[in-house]
Amino acid sequence: DIMEDKILNFLGLAARAGKVVSGEFSVEKLIKANKAKLVLVALDASDPTKKLFKDKSTYYQVPMYVYGDKDSLGHAIGKQARASVGVSDHGFAMALIKLLEQ
Repeated sequence: DIMEDKILNFLGLAARAGKVVSGEFSVEKLIKANKAKLVLVALDASDPTKKLFKDKSTYYQVPMYVYGDKDSLGHAIGKQARASVGVSDHGFAMALIKLLEQ
């Protein structure tokens, strides 16, 4: 639907601005460095992946949402399928959270 496209389009903008990392290792690193402002995990990510990011996000107090699927997340940021993406910019993260909460 339209809402979903808005979120994925915005994620694409953030990616083009260089404010997105993707893939388990990079996103985890971003969280541990206290640079992650938002973490998105695909609905079709594995349960261990979801648990890993839920635990890390809770511990480091990073907002985390399960959203989209691996293909749509990867496609949004111009890459192959991605189970997780991290946003490192406060402005982009706030705008995305606002959309996600609607």
